[in-house]
Amino acid sequence: MNTELEAALRVSVIVPTYRRQVDLARCLAALDEQFRPADEVIVVARPDDHATQAFLQQRARGRGTQGLQVAPVTRPGVVAAYNRGLDAATCDIICFTDDDAAPHPDWTQRLIETFLSDPGIGGVGGRDIVHQNGMILEGARRNVGLVRWYGRPVGNHHIGCGKARRVHVLKGVNMAFRREAVEGLRFDERLRGNGAQVHCEMEYSLDVLRRKWALVYDPSILVEHYPAPRSDEDQRFSFNHVAFYNASFNLRLIICEHLSGPGRWAFVAYSTLIGNRADPGLARAITLAFSGVAPEIALRKWWIGLRAMRGAWQEARR
Repeated sequence: MNTELEAALRVSVIVPTYRRQVDLARCLAALDEQFRPADEVIVVARPDDHATQAFLQQRARGRGTQGLQVAPVTRPGVVAAYNRGLDAATCDIICFTDDDAAPHPDWTQRLIETFLSDPGIGGVGGRDIVHQNGMILEGARRNVGLVRWYGRPVGNHHIGCGKARRVHVLKGVNMAFRREAVEGLRFDERLRGNGAQVHCEMEYSLDVLRRKWALVYDPSILVEHYPAPRSDEDQRFSFNHVAFYNASFNLRLIICEHLSGPGRWAFVAYSTLIGNRADPGLARAITLAFSGVAPEIALRKWWIGLRAMRGAWQEARR
């Protein structure tokens, strides 16, 4: 690899954070240890998050992180934070990670090398090794970051294996974009939620694909991910009516706008009648109800999904 080209590419890292100063400290420590340090690290934080602001001020007075900047954002939600980070970023490669993640020391170096391998690559992502309840989520999947023709999303970014390959969707905890590919592109502020705004990186990834850039997933580009409690109604492992509607609405809005013609109608049928464990259609809800999941919750998820589909269909730009 041409080291002169590597040196010429400048790198921004955007880290949204809210009330997680212990996690943020681990993330910034990992960024300090990069073989190829970022040229700027942009921490997007709320002014009313006094503990985080105090931590960042203390860090700035000490050794600090190379190129550390604090970008204030007043609106809640990761979409506003991502967009604020994009406004502040000035470099050729714009990387994203979460405050509850710790990139491996070769993270930025591997991202740069992948971009330099092909000028048609607009985005690069990798695997997040998920730590949960003191254990690592195990598995190995070759199908990662895809949207099937009928709208079924395939994630698996945390258990991807094999060689680097082209994908449709990158994951926010471990993704980067070439500035040229995302110039003027924003995360969609129509997406619902007060915090996580689930699926926002799917929409952004698909927008990059529409611009005819390639997205690459390489499972050897690694971050350690320690999912922390969220500061909104979406608490990952407990059912919440509002959080489920928001996530379901976001997915349906994105997919309806991504697909056209037969694919869109196939998605309506698939999501209504089949779906998956996390977002069940009628058949999956009935199956879940007979396999240990509380019947009222399984069927409620299906009913909420119907409402979310109606709302997304009305709002989708077709």
